[in-house]
Amino acid sequence: MVSEISDRGNVPSIPAARNTMAVLRHLASRKGPVPASALARELGLPRSSVYQLLAVMVDEGFVVHYPEDRTYGLSALVSEIGTSALRSERLSALASPLMRSLAREAPIPVVAHLAVLSGADVSYAARVQGTRAPTTVSAVGVRLPAHLTATGRAMLARLTAPQVRALYPTRASLTRRQTAGPQTLAELDRMLDSARKRGWASEIGDVTADYSSVGAAALDRNNYPTAAIGLTFRTDAVGEHWDELGAATVAAARALTGRLTGRSS
Repeated sequence: MVSEISDRGNVPSIPAARNTMAVLRHLASRKGPVPASALARELGLPRSSVYQLLAVMVDEGFVVHYPEDRTYGLSALVSEIGTSALRSERLSALASPLMRSLAREAPIPVVAHLAVLSGADVSYAARVQGTRAPTTVSAVGVRLPAHLTATGRAMLARLTAPQVRALYPTRASLTRRQTAGPQTLAELDRMLDSARKRGWASEIGDVTADYSSVGAAALDRNNYPTAAIGLTFRTDAVGEHWDELGAATVAAARALTGRLTGRSS
C-alpha cells in the first residue's frame, strides 16, 4: 500500500478529495475570509459542489462560516494540526538557543518559554530557566487560556478580527483565573490592539499572583502566529525593565520567524 501511494501514477482519482485540498489551499493563501462564489469562480468548480464541500469542512471544524459577511475562512484547527507537527523537535530546536540567550542576558531572573496557540489556549512547548529563575506554571505540555497569557495575547494580536471573534464569540468565552483577565470582548480587543501597536504583549498577575510576563509572536510564511516566545518574572523585580524585556522577546521572535521561514527578518 505504501508503494502504491508513493507512486503518483497509481494515486486514485478522487475529485472530491482533490477539490477539498484545493479549497483549503486557497483559503490558506488569503488574508481573510472569502465568499463561496469567489472560491467557485477562482477554482473553476461548480458553486453547488463548493457549498457542499464547505458544509462538510465547517461541520468537521476545519472551516469557519461568517454568516454576517457570507464568507468562509480557515479555523484554528488547521493551524493547530500544522503547529502540532512543528511544535515537537523542530520548533523547540529552532527556538531553544534563542531562549537560552534571553534567559542568560535578562537583567532580572526570568523563565523563558515557547508557546503555541491551540484553539483558545496556549500550550507550552519548551522552557529555559535562567539563574535564580522563579517557579512558574509554564511547564512543557501545560495549557492555559490564551487571553490570560502574554504569549497568547501576542499571538491573538496577530490574528484577524474575525479569527479572534471565532475563538471568542461571546463574553462567556473569556475564562477568568482568580478574577484576573479581560472581562469583556471590548476589553480584550483593546488589549490586543495595544499589543499589536507595541509589538509585544504583557500580563501582570493574570496567570499567577505576584508574577508577570511579556511575549512576542513568531510568524510563518503566511504571517500566521506559529508560536510565541515569552519571559516570566516576579512583578516586584521588573522595575524599569518592562520595555527592555519586551524588546528582547520581539528580537527573539523575529529571529525565530527568520528560522521558520528561511527569510531574514
